[in-house]
Amino acid sequence: MKNAQTLNDNRDFVRIYRRGQCQVAPLLVTYARRGPRGRRRVGITATKKVGGAVQRNRAKRLIRAAWREVEREAPSGWDYIFVARGRTTGAKMQQVREVMSAQLRRATAPSDAKKSHEQKR
Repeated sequence: MKNAQTLNDNRDFVRIYRRGQCQVAPLLVTYARRGPRGRRRVGITATKKVGGAVQRNRAKRLIRAAWREVEREAPSGWDYIFVARGRTTGAKMQQVREVMSAQLRRATAPSDAKKSHEQKR
């Protein structure tokens, strides 16, 4: 997490959970919301549903490793929260990276593209 700051305050997590864009996949849930200009802030969580401490720590390590590889793709000025899911612990880092990259593209896409996509449905 070279260029990103770590989210630590509960109020930041709550704000992003409530007002952020949510992308869900079996391996990972990503929340994204515009934040301070020019900075990326990242939070990683794993609940007890993921498993014991060893499984939760493995899931967080996988997510951190995937983030290091896709960080350059993520636009600046956004806050991100990555939530581990039950299948995260059994996945390879490359799988998590692919899912994360796709979710970041969808979550941070320009709003015009989102609106036109919704109208097509």
